[in-house]
Order: sequence, then C-alpha cells, then structure tokens
Amino acid sequence: MPIIYGRNPVKELIASNKTVNKIYIQKGLKELMDIKKDAIAKKIVVVDSDKNKLDKLSENKPHQGIVASYTEYRYYDVEEILDYAKFKNEDPLVVILDKIEDPQNLGAIIRTAECMGVHGIVIAKRNACAVTDTVEKVAAGACSYVKVARVTNISETIKKLKNNGLWIYGLDMEGKQNVYDFDLTGSIGIVIGSEGQGISRLVKENCDEVLKIPMIGKINSLNASVSAAITIYEVCRQKNIKK
Repeated sequence: MPIIYGRNPVKELIASNKTVNKIYIQKGLKELMDIKKDAIAKKIVVVDSDKNKLDKLSENKPHQGIVASYTEYRYYDVEEILDYAKFKNEDPLVVILDKIEDPQNLGAIIRTAECMGVHGIVIAKRNACAVTDTVEKVAAGACSYVKVARVTNISETIKKLKNNGLWIYGLDMEGKQNVYDFDLTGSIGIVIGSEGQGISRLVKENCDEVLKIPMIGKINSLNASVSAAITIYEVCRQKNIKK
C-alpha cells in the first residue's frame, strides 16, 4: 500500500483523483486542521496519531506531522465498459451506484457483479466510496476482474449510456413496477441509491423507469448490496430464459 507524507504532498493527494485510504495526523498540530477538514469533506478516514506512529509509517522521513496511504487502483472509462460488452458480443449490463458510501456495500456489489457477468460499475468521484483496500478485501478478488468507472456526474453519465442504447432502471421502494414482472432483457443499466437517501432526485428523473423489489415483511427496505444482488440476479435470470 503506497504511503505519502508531508503537508503539501498530502494536500495534492487529497485534490487528486487517487483513492485515499487513510490520513494519519499528529495530535495537537493545529496547523493541520485545514487539511483535516478538506479530507473529511471528501469522506476520507482521518486518524489522530502520535509522532511515533507517524515516524514508523514514514520510515523516519520528515513527515511534518501528516502521513497518508492510498490505493493505486486503475479506474476505467465508461467507453471501455461498453467496448467490453461489445467484445463479448453481449448486451451491456452496467450497475450505476448513486453515492454509495459504505465500503462493505461497494465491495459486496463488485463481488456480485463479477459472479453474475456485469460488464462494469459506475461510481461517483464525490460523496461516494472509492475502491479502497477495504473494498478490495470485501470483494474477495473481484476488483481484479470488474471494470469500475469513476465519474464526475452520475446524471450526465446516465445520459451518455442512454445515447449508447441502454435503458436505465432505478431501484426505489416507491417504484411503480415490480422487478420480477418487468422486462429486464436487452441493454440496461441498474441504478442503486445510497444507504440512507436512496436515489437522488435528479438521477431518478433521468431513469427510464423506477422499479421496486416486492417485500412482505414489516421492514420495507433492504441493504444496498442486497438490493443490487437481487436485481442483478433477476436480470441474468431473464436473459438466460430468453436464450
């Protein structure tokens, strides 16, 4: 896991597109508070540490009270995902994640996607979990096989996918159509909303249809990764029947 240290290098790392796993800040250094605020605003884990911990992480290099670890995961372009489906001579199946913040959920979704033949996953650059070491661990190796695109604007990416012939279906408990009764064959994208808020308004407006997973229990919502798994499986089941 790569390490970077020093105030200016860590500032540049936070501003970059790299996936920052953790930032370790020496306790009591008020001059690092602005960096800490920037990191927290981008939902990066910040750990208050003592100098001995930072000395060890930086191998006694001049760290200036701050050390960061990051992941060198290579993200793909949306075009590469579509090209991959074309290469396999298959209708594209893309999973679009709208502000999923929990690394456990992201890792589980990537693992499901690999098992079920999803061509790629789209995540947001801001206010969303990136592919970190924790995500890779939960995904149990699937990150090596699933193409993940990290985009600036989910709604604009949905428009791009629609222009490439995909139908976009969002998952929401208020959806009018049942996933089991709806035709999920062809070229499609499935939108999964965040753990707390679901699909954002603008993203939902750009979906061709909003679907729901029927539930008969007293609790009317499912974990994001479970919702994704159920729907991805239903897509694959319908496609296999059509064959």
